[in-house]
Amino acid sequence: MTTESALSGFYKLPIAERVKVLQDRAGLTPEEAELYLTPGRGLALEQADRIIENVVGVFPLPLGVAVNFLINGRDCLVPMAIEEPSVVAAASHAAKLARPGGGFHASTTQPIMIGQIQVVDLPDPYSAAHRVLLSEKTLLEKANALDPMLVNAGGGARHVQARVIETLAGKMLIVELLVDCRDAMGANAVNTMAEALAPEIERLTGGTVLLRIISNLAVHRLARAHAVWTKEALGGEDVVDRILKAYAFGAADPFRCATHNKGIMNGIDAVVIATGNDFRAVEAGAHAYAARSGRYTTLTQYEKDRAGNLHGSIELPMAVGTIGGAVKVNPMARLSLKLLGIKSAAELAEVIAAVGLAQNFAALRALATEGIQRGHMSLHARNIAATAGAPTELIDLIAEQMVRERKIRIDRAKEILDELQKHK
Repeated sequence: MTTESALSGFYKLPIAERVKVLQDRAGLTPEEAELYLTPGRGLALEQADRIIENVVGVFPLPLGVAVNFLINGRDCLVPMAIEEPSVVAAASHAAKLARPGGGFHASTTQPIMIGQIQVVDLPDPYSAAHRVLLSEKTLLEKANALDPMLVNAGGGARHVQARVIETLAGKMLIVELLVDCRDAMGANAVNTMAEALAPEIERLTGGTVLLRIISNLAVHRLARAHAVWTKEALGGEDVVDRILKAYAFGAADPFRCATHNKGIMNGIDAVVIATGNDFRAVEAGAHAYAARSGRYTTLTQYEKDRAGNLHGSIELPMAVGTIGGAVKVNPMARLSLKLLGIKSAAELAEVIAAVGLAQNFAALRALATEGIQRGHMSLHARNIAATAGAPTELIDLIAEQMVRERKIRIDRAKEILDELQKHK
């Protein structure tokens, strides 16, 4: 078994042959491979009914695999669940262009999540904060007693922080519990600990505890990735300069920056969803982190070295897990983790950061050269053709003609379909 990810022509293969390649490369069982080929088998209604309430069905998303990723010296096949065309192709191409420069180098900080306990109605909030900090040892012991499995796995509550904030409702004390969640995302563990500490916090402060909830701005749980795209791989130093100017636009202007960061999240969310993680939490943390200075800016940075090569990097909170929640219940999520060949939440976070950087680079390169629509609309044309009712054997023909004409519209697709069917 080999996990070589540089799969030339993978997109040209029929679906069944693509799955056979994955089966061989990732060591999938025949039963696991069949999950890819049989829509609806991945998540049974009975399983879905245990995940959320009022279940009436399962809503599928296309699941693709990004190839060519080399992350920390290891080849990686990356599952991506997304409905937007060109995202998987763009990530794969960006990863291919990064290989001459050594691929992606990624790292993470400790998997620390923050639980917040809001204390109000305090006559002396600063003194109350001091009393809480003096009792840190007792509070940590009480919190860790609630989750011996997490503690035995090397995690658990690590620190207690307390800060006074000014709000529209007056001064409030915010007690923060820092919890090492190991390979879990950690929401359930952190929320349980925060709720359990509420009575003790009230006793220590003399105030009233209201909210007890995890924060999705996981500033202690960061993922980082870096890559070098050689000027030769990009077609010259002029392309590098154009990408840098495109990046500078996003870094300076919030209207452009919103779309810049959205492109990053195209890649990140697709992997987060494919692995059964909470993409809303990751999105919230990413955008809040981008605005932590008081000004919304880019999650990525680019610069040119003395040789004229492009360096790109990304840093953002990445609260994802490989155990618990939908990761455990959904067989497709488990299959995605097996395909990735990872063993920890830290490795998953590193992969996701690398994909986010690749996706952003691909978008900047397209915008700065041929324009974003060329590749995107070529793929979108196939969707339009299918929506117009074209049979499978005619979709590519109709899409190609619409692209040539630069008329990618459903009315034009129907006209071409009628013409082709008349000449059968």
